Amino acid sequence: MLCDIGDLHFYCKTLGEGVPVLMIHGFGIDSHVMTGCMEPIFEKRAGWKRIYFDLPGMGGTPAPPWLNNADQMLDAIIAFVNKVVPDASFLVAGESYGAYLARGIINLMPERLKGALLICPVIIPDRKRRDLPSKQVFVNDSSFLASLEETEFKHLFERVLVMQDQKRWNRFVQDIIPGVSAKDRAFLKRFEKRGYGLSFDVDQLEHAFDRPSLILSGRQDASVGYRDSLKLIENFSRGTFVILDKAGHGLEVEQENVFNCLVDEWLDRVEEDDRRLSDPA
Repeated sequence: MLCDIGDLHFYCKTLGEGVPVLMIHGFGIDSHVMTGCMEPIFEKRAGWKRIYFDLPGMGGTPAPPWLNNADQMLDAIIAFVNKVVPDASFLVAGESYGAYLARGIINLMPERLKGALLICPVIIPDRKRRDLPSKQVFVNDSSFLASLEETEFKHLFERVLVMQDQKRWNRFVQDIIPGVSAKDRAFLKRFEKRGYGLSFDVDQLEHAFDRPSLILSGRQDASVGYRDSLKLIENFSRGTFVILDKAGHGLEVEQENVFNCLVDEWLDRVEEDDRRLSDPA
């Protein structure tokens, strides 16, 4: 379905009923990455309204001509939030660049949030300033990889993941390739050049965010790194910080079982927090 806000036409999909959870995908892909990792968890849990949407210039959401930078992107997301959950509190879950934008929401409207999930978060927008580990590969099914056609998708798969086999490739085909195929390349190139980073320090908070949070990074993530994420630890007073071994920039696929367990535990904490706040006695 489409959610129209002026000349912004957001492609979005809502599943389930209950507490809203806003899902923000990464740069140059689309909401498939979030449905792929989150729906297997929520299919076993009632009481959650999952809101998946495509960012402008990605997936099924066209980029309006005026959108040039991250400040405008964040404004567009907040306008979308105010349209789809005008009054209710909600959770935010962001992956990669989506986790950077999610921290913008935490910065600007923390009172609306019940919790936050950051997956392989972009901490430093400037790629040259990121503290990155060396590239490592732990699983390399060379015979399977040799059977794949040499395309940008195969090269991206080999560049980003440290667990490279058919199982992870199948998830890559499901979660990543649709967004990469649909992205507005000209828009994204201009966007990166004009304003990939927000004009303010998204992590300069007036107060630490005190709702249940989960921050997940891959120890071998050579795209955004993991060490920079630890600098946020005082920003999340109810935050669980996890650095997963044998995980790159696709930890939700590379360490799927651990990912599912940790997200389940995060949702448990959110539910417990709601009960505690509604019945303080």
